[in-house]
Amino acid sequence: MILFFSPKNDSDPQRLSEVLSDRFKQPVFIERKQEISKDFVCDVWNTDHSLPREELLYLRQELQRFRKIDLIQISSFLNSGALFCFDMDSTLIREEVIDELARYAGVYEEVAYVTKEAMEGNLNFQEALQKRCSYLKDLPVSVFDELYFKLHPNHGVPELFHGLKKKNAKTAVFSGGFTDILERFKQEYSIDEIRANYLDRGEDKLLGTVSGTVVDKNIKRDSLLELQSRFKLGRENIVAVGDGANDQLMLEASGIGIGFHAKEGLKSNISNWIDFASMDVLLYLFEE
Repeated sequence: MILFFSPKNDSDPQRLSEVLSDRFKQPVFIERKQEISKDFVCDVWNTDHSLPREELLYLRQELQRFRKIDLIQISSFLNSGALFCFDMDSTLIREEVIDELARYAGVYEEVAYVTKEAMEGNLNFQEALQKRCSYLKDLPVSVFDELYFKLHPNHGVPELFHGLKKKNAKTAVFSGGFTDILERFKQEYSIDEIRANYLDRGEDKLLGTVSGTVVDKNIKRDSLLELQSRFKLGRENIVAVGDGANDQLMLEASGIGIGFHAKEGLKSNISNWIDFASMDVLLYLFEE
């Protein structure tokens, strides 16, 4: 089945049905789900056919000629007790934490250059992380207290976590960022599990190094599989959400992998992503 997310003040299920009927040369009936998100509605095409990525891409482009519509293809709705695994930076929050720390330290340009090197393939993730963290040496650990309250959750994130709690869903965040931020986020939103990188410190200052297992794309995938086993869940009841190429393995290991405001490097390798809707539309993935 395919779920279509439209702004509540600009939705047209009749037009949506007409576009689909014209494309597939048969009557297509759309069902409106009970409203959950305060800003977006969900219309469902309950088809047994699984559309190839090329067809989904065509539908996106065709529908977006008229309004800002997102779509996600799923095989079945979720049951209560599902597992949701998230990336952190630019997914759950708008910012990239290491960039914000670099601004505090006055080394934003230097850190940005290392990020550019990594994106161009000159450094792997672990090398780039260590190199960027070296520029944070001597920042006071107290910077995290100040920084956390300057971070902005993406639209719909608080509502999503509140709704997932009511659905008895398990939640996890796997981040290439830092435990200092994730521990605060875990407490605020009652997250069940987190994985992030530990910045070494001494005498209340950062040492500019990272110790322990570095959370990269492989650790994100392995962490999802570990929790799947621990919570004894079927793959179809696991959702993974991220924005970058380092989230791809995690998305592929899940039953429903979704790019959220995803970068092109990820979009080119997945079928499901959200460009416009708020994060709380993911609550529409559950059975009513």
